[in-house]
Amino acid sequence: MNIQDEARRNELIAEIRQEFVETAGYTGLHQLDARVEAALRGVDRSRFVPEDTRGAAWVNAPLPIGHGQTISQPYIVALMTQLLEIEPGDRILEIGTGSGYQAAILAELGATVYSVEVIGDLADRARELLRSEGFTVNQRHTNGYLGWRDEAPFDGIIVTAASPEIPPALVEQLKPGGRLVIPVGPRWGYQSLVLVEKDADGNVHEKSVLGVAFVPLVKGSDEDGAGENHR
Repeated sequence: MNIQDEARRNELIAEIRQEFVETAGYTGLHQLDARVEAALRGVDRSRFVPEDTRGAAWVNAPLPIGHGQTISQPYIVALMTQLLEIEPGDRILEIGTGSGYQAAILAELGATVYSVEVIGDLADRARELLRSEGFTVNQRHTNGYLGWRDEAPFDGIIVTAASPEIPPALVEQLKPGGRLVIPVGPRWGYQSLVLVEKDADGNVHEKSVLGVAFVPLVKGSDEDGAGENHR
């Protein structure tokens, strides 16, 4: 990373820190966690955006990555990651690999990452990029609405596309004590980032965290076995 990009990254981190302060009344998170900040610094976001948009890689905004999809706003990546409360060795399922950036952040935190992507071209590109950047991510090219039953249960699940409802399969695949972070709402209507917690007895608690805007999650079929695995 050159000096100019490092300066832009530092400015982005400062902006994310400030946004945590400004949204604390909604999220309950008053500051950017030091481990999440270190992960943001450890993953070069410019490697996960198309070459023609790399000049904007350190802007605190979503960017297009093709196929009508986006790489999420860095603040939202930080917020969703922090809500998961990841510990090294946790098994985390990501629904929507996209560019691979969020998966890289999870891996940088020491999680064992499982990631599902429905768009074949994005799945292939992310797989090669994650490998070239040195991140180990278990990937599956399939529809993520039904999760990844063969590898369940998970300590945490993160969904990077909006669903009109919380998919029951994802709640089922969450360990007791686990957390699920998902944007919920219609494509063109109000969406809320929701934190789902499953307690030690298996009871589920939901909390709306913040208004957001995500591309829609593709709903799965009854067939969970279809898809291609990459490790």
